[in-house]
Amino acid sequence: MKAVEKCIEFLRTQLARHHGKGLKEYPTRTIFIDPLLQALNWDVRDPDEVELEYPTVDGKSVDYAMRINRKVVLLMEAKQLDNPLDDVKSITQVVGYAANDGIEWCVLTNGVRYKVYRASERASAPEKLLFEASIDPRDSPVLSIEQITAQLNRLSKNSLAEGVLDRLGTEIFTTGKVRKALDQIFTQTPSSFVRLVRKSIGDDSVTLAQIQRALGRIWFAGTYSSAETESKTNSTERRVSRKAAQYTEAHHTTGKPTEILELYRGLDRLCQDLAPGKITRAYKAKYISWSVGKWIFCCVHLQQGGLRVWVKTNPKSLDSSQSFARDVSRIGHWGVGDVELSVNSVERLREAEPFVRESFEKAPRGI
Repeated sequence: MKAVEKCIEFLRTQLARHHGKGLKEYPTRTIFIDPLLQALNWDVRDPDEVELEYPTVDGKSVDYAMRINRKVVLLMEAKQLDNPLDDVKSITQVVGYAANDGIEWCVLTNGVRYKVYRASERASAPEKLLFEASIDPRDSPVLSIEQITAQLNRLSKNSLAEGVLDRLGTEIFTTGKVRKALDQIFTQTPSSFVRLVRKSIGDDSVTLAQIQRALGRIWFAGTYSSAETESKTNSTERRVSRKAAQYTEAHHTTGKPTEILELYRGLDRLCQDLAPGKITRAYKAKYISWSVGKWIFCCVHLQQGGLRVWVKTNPKSLDSSQSFARDVSRIGHWGVGDVELSVNSVERLREAEPFVRESFEKAPRGI
């Protein structure tokens, strides 16, 4: 991993030299992509390991094809340095090449940003995006170089050989599918399930309709805004003002990698579980906040490479070993709170939990 860190540091100096100067695709490959692939233990000079200009079924080619035991496990398509990588046609093309050849993973990169797609997912090409990493500190200013290295190391030869990317993809995409299935179940709860819950309650005075509505409140409290929860559970207990409705969850989640969406869902569930039914979520222009009463205890901004989370804990109590947390009491930032947490993995989310819980517990009593 140290080799990757040193490479990123070197490439950042190159980025400062070449950014905004119209660097074409080929020099982008030689200056930025090839050195990183070498650091990730791919020998770009060995055609048995990295095949350049890999032929596709339609007679075109993909810039790189990585092989393990002579089998292609990853395709990588390069664009020029300042390309935003948002063109749906380019995304669909590289994902289609991988899918047609039975290759699970493909990457679209401009030498700075690396967008990683799982070709076998049953979704539109853009929605197959698992994660995105960038060596440009301006893209994810809260992420440390160690965190960025860990993200990119998923593309290393060793990680591909050990199935690291396969396991991550299975975990993240499966979680998303299960979540969607549960959404459907709790929207149209089978009567058999409702009766089972009533039997477990052991109180015949609780009606099936009451249980149905309660299930909706419990589940959707952690998934939708209050207005959406009311609609799905036929509840009229809450109302959202026009001002609060200016922004929606989609404003923050559209176009984000699946891994980032699942981290956000995990944070949302963590916040909601601190006081089920009492937590309010609000959507602002730059962040989402969670509050109990009028006490905002957690805020988040979704980036392409991770979450920026703000909590109301004492920055003076930070431990130097907690590299993902920093004091922002004297730094301008979005959200509420003096401590900023950098979350770009499930492990980091678990480490962030005590901070969120402490911030929640600081709420004034009786609210």
